[in-house]
Amino acid sequence: MKRLLLVVMTFSVLGPVNAFADCNETACVDVYTQDNQIIIEAHKGASTTVVKKRAVPKPTPTLWFPPKPKPAPVVKRTYKPRVVKKKTVVKTASLSDRLIKLIPTAGVAYSPELEPLTHVPVIFWCDVPQMFQSRVNIIGEIVDVALRPGFIWSFGDGVVYSTSHPGAPYPNATIKHTYRQPGVYAVILVTTWNGSFTHNGALRPISGQVVKTSVATVTVVSARTRFTK
Repeated sequence: MKRLLLVVMTFSVLGPVNAFADCNETACVDVYTQDNQIIIEAHKGASTTVVKKRAVPKPTPTLWFPPKPKPAPVVKRTYKPRVVKKKTVVKTASLSDRLIKLIPTAGVAYSPELEPLTHVPVIFWCDVPQMFQSRVNIIGEIVDVALRPGFIWSFGDGVVYSTSHPGAPYPNATIKHTYRQPGVYAVILVTTWNGSFTHNGALRPISGQVVKTSVATVTVVSARTRFTK
């Protein structure tokens, strides 16, 4: 296992960009990170149509004579019941929308779980998938989101290990660490998610990244010494 000095790392999560990443004639779509969440925004584009003015024929001059007066007709008054028409409510589709996707936080596991021994390798792994995928339908637009994690393990004794694999329990153990001294160690796992999204067949990167931190406590003890004849 590669040994490095422990470095205090600060991660910055980028906010939304000013312009939408993907626009066409009908809609604009953008995917970015904010507050360690995936934000998907979309809005319909306003289509411009040219309206042609109808030609109005010019009136032709004609002779006009006042009409002869006619006797006023006798109007019989009849009363009809008043009919109240029901108003019809038409629901219109939203022209813009905003969705939030949560990214899972890794749970740290290790073996042996009960008081690992010094000078004996401890196996570590986490329970996040190697890829996070999600398909969303937002205002009629299909957006596919895909993110991959990267892992930085800090084993609490000054050793840091970076990998793109979540690890696995025995026998497929890919992440191991051996403690030289007994004690209680705080194991910190930093998971960084980066990815891209697909809209209308075009693949584009997601602005920013999502950073999740998980902590586990490991109590390491010394092996008992026995004297034999």
